This record gives sequence, C-alpha cells and structure tokens, in this order.
Amino acid sequence: MSSKLIKSVSVVGSMTLVSRITGLIRDVIFANILGDKAAADIFFVALRIPNFFRRISGEGAFSAAFVPVFTDYRLNNTESDTNRFLQILIGRFGLILLVVSVLGVVFAQGLVSVLAAGFANQPEKFDLAVQATRITFPYVFFISFVAMAGGMLNTCGRFAVPAATPVLLNICLIFAALILVPMVSDAPIALSFGVLVAGLIQLLFQLPFLKKEKLTIKPRIIKRAGDEVGVAGAKRVFRLTVPAIFGVSVAQLNMIVNMVLASYLVTGSISWLYYSDRLMEFPVGVFGIALSTVLLPDLARKYARRATIDFSKTLDWGLRWICLVCVPATVGLIVLAKPMVSTIYYHGDFTVNGVNMTAASLIAYAIGLTAIVMVKALAPGFYARENTKTPVRIAMIAMAINIVFCLLLITSLKHVGLALATTISAVCNAVMLYVLLRREKVLMAEPGWPVFLLKVLLGSSFMGAALWWFMGDGSAWLEISIWSRALKLSMLLLLGGAVYFGALFLMGIKLRNLWLAKDTNQ
Repeated sequence: MSSKLIKSVSVVGSMTLVSRITGLIRDVIFANILGDKAAADIFFVALRIPNFFRRISGEGAFSAAFVPVFTDYRLNNTESDTNRFLQILIGRFGLILLVVSVLGVVFAQGLVSVLAAGFANQPEKFDLAVQATRITFPYVFFISFVAMAGGMLNTCGRFAVPAATPVLLNICLIFAALILVPMVSDAPIALSFGVLVAGLIQLLFQLPFLKKEKLTIKPRIIKRAGDEVGVAGAKRVFRLTVPAIFGVSVAQLNMIVNMVLASYLVTGSISWLYYSDRLMEFPVGVFGIALSTVLLPDLARKYARRATIDFSKTLDWGLRWICLVCVPATVGLIVLAKPMVSTIYYHGDFTVNGVNMTAASLIAYAIGLTAIVMVKALAPGFYARENTKTPVRIAMIAMAINIVFCLLLITSLKHVGLALATTISAVCNAVMLYVLLRREKVLMAEPGWPVFLLKVLLGSSFMGAALWWFMGDGSAWLEISIWSRALKLSMLLLLGGAVYFGALFLMGIKLRNLWLAKDTNQ
C-alpha cells in the first residue's frame, strides 16, 4: 500500500520540482526586471486576485468535493451514469465560471479597491493594477477546468500530467518577461497577458491525456431522460462545494488580508512577502501538495470501500513523512534564509534592503512550514469522507486568529508580523484538524511516534548546527559573485542533507520502514 503511495508521491513531487525550478527561474527574472518596486507590487496584486478565485472555484473547494464523488461513481456506478454525471457537471460548472469571469472583468476596479486598498492614494499605481487585473481575471475560467481535469487524471492514477501542467504557466511568464516586457511601456500589462495565455495552454495540454482515459466528455446544461443518477451526482458535488468554498476562501482570505495590510506599508512590502512565500512554496509544493494530491483519491477509495483501518494507517503514514521532510526543511529555511534570498534574488533591480526584508519574512513563514503541510494532509481526511463543513469551521477560526495577530504585530514587525500571523494561524489550523480526527477515531496513531519524533528533531538540530557553522556571516554573501553564492549554497544544502540523513541512520531510523509503512521505531 505505502510503497505504491510513495511512488505516486515521488512522481508528483518530481514533476512539481520541475515546476518549482521553472518557477524559481521565473521569479529570478521577475526580481531582475521588476525588483521590489511599484511595478512588482502591481503585478503581484493582479496575479493574486484571480489566484484567489481560482483556488476557490478550482484547485481547492471544487476539487475537494469532486474527487470523492467521482471516485464513488467510478467504483459503484455504470460507465454510462458516470459519463452523464460528468456531462452535467462540466456544463453547469462552466456556466458558473463564465459568469464569474465576466463579473471579475467588469468589477475589477472594485476588487482592487478592496484587495489593495492602500493603492487608492496612488492613482497611477491603482489604475495600472485595475488594467492588469482585467487581463488576468479570465485565467480563472481556464485554470478551474485545468484543476478539474487534473482531479479526473489523479483519480485514474495518472499523477504526472497534472503535476507537470504548472510548468507551462512558468514558461509563458518567462517568455512574457523576456520578450513582451521590453516591447511595452508597462511591465505588469505584458506579464498579465502571459498569465491569460498560460491558462488556455494548460487546458489544451491536458485534453489528449483525458482522451486516453475516455474522459473527453461533451458538456451539457439541460437535463435529459435517464440523467437522474448523473444529475444527483452533480448536485452532490455542488452541495459539498458550497461549504468547501468557505473553507478554501477563508484560507485564501488570510493571504488577501496580508496583501491589503501590506499595501499600506512601504513600497516593496507586498513584493517581500511574495518572494519569501515563493521560497516557502518550494517544500510546500514539491512535497506537501504532492502528498495531498495523492492522499485525497487514495483516501476516497478507502472510504468508498469502508476500509477504516487502512484509512487511519494512510493518514498516520502521511504525517510521519511530513515530519521527516518538513522539520529539517524548516530548520534549513531559517538558518539559510539570507544566503538563499541573496543567491536567488540579489541582482538587477533587487536591493540589499530587499534581501534583508525578504529574508526576515521568510524566517517568519518557515516556522509554520510543518503546520502548513500538515493542514494539506489532514484536510483530505475530512474531504475523502465527504465532510467539507468541519474544515470550514476550523478554517474560519484560523482566519480570525490570523486577523487578530496581523493587527497586533503589524505595528511593531511590519510585513514580518503579517508573515508570522500566517504561521500562527496555520499551527492552530493543523492542531484543530488533528484533534478532531483523533476524537472521531478516524486517525489512530500507530506505535513509535514519540521516539520517531525525538530522532527527527535531533537530526534536524545537528543539521542546523552544521549549516550555521559553515554558513559564515550572512552579510558577506552580498559581497561575492552570484556564481560563488550559488556554489556555496549548493554545498551547504548537500552538507545539510548528509548530516541529517546520516544522523537518522546512526539513530536507527530506516527510510525503508516508512516506505513499507512498518513501525518506524526500529
């Protein structure tokens, strides 16, 4: 069981790693062309707004509701009923997305007024953000269907294609940055067109793979004779989607709250938070999203077959891997924050102050890395059982915590306080999800946790000490060439990995035991 899962996670993680590497190249180009000035703030606002709605309608809420129902149909219904279910669902979902996209373009000015309120006192900045948002907003339509197609392929066990699809967005944005930006007067406008084109290309890329799985379904809106089972399934998805929308939107609202508050801070604050968040997305994306992507369809199958013990063991297995990977990643991000930021971003228009500010918010974000990834693994424990309401209630509490700490910390810590508030909120979210899963006896801890956790913490501490010792003065990194920085950072990462896994080996943790889901206290 776990061997198959870890292979699937490896496939998704590998593809996601390629995506993150191309995303890193994209961000390096952004930092070089846009720096941490007004143009960067404008584009990141224009990108964040459709991303907010994309995650509500596509990757987040809809996927959480769709995958368990689609899995149930494939296992327990005829192919004809499954196809009718997909026809009705795709047709009605598409109509909703079309309306949302049109409304987003029409009311872009109001969206920017609310979500980047600090721009209101800077008319030129505000107007350009509105123009860019009108171009990027239709991206919601395309990328939501991309997410749905990815959910179908993941359920069929084809994880590589959906995981590789985001690479196309990065390629389009790199092309826009290098080719279109020099040709136009406003860089945010050129990059916004890159986002829009990327949405269409990503959708077209997945169609041949859907065809191989016989899932290129012609959409319908109107009910026909014999559609009763299919319509019931579509209604079931939308019924589950409504509470999930609140849950996902709450999580996204945390980021929106940060962006709104950051727009009142000095120019560059939005960019510093964006650049540090992108570095956080490396471990979150490569491992966290890969794990949650694989867990949801697997847990949905186990729930459909009423395999309760296997359901619990799969969740426990996922949590152990999170600790094994994310605890040392947290330590590495904290210790190497300044070397990483200076190596990746410090060139072109990016300033020394930008390095210091980005590194500071990266440390604040990194403290919550393990909790953020745990939320992505624990939430499928509810979604797979078609329970989308409980994560919503927990997410709403977490959002309230985020807002309170944003307001408490922004005065003294500025943008770093906003990042730290996100971390505190994520920790509370993860703890509440875990406690409820244990209380409902959906998750029952397997033997060996205390000793396993102690060994992971010790190994991470040894790694952190080695990195700190050999890193040297963080400020000195700004005085050497970019290639020297890259070489030195690579050596440190290799050293950190060797120390960590060497320490685990000496303490008796065998990765093969986790691979085969045996007692990790060996």
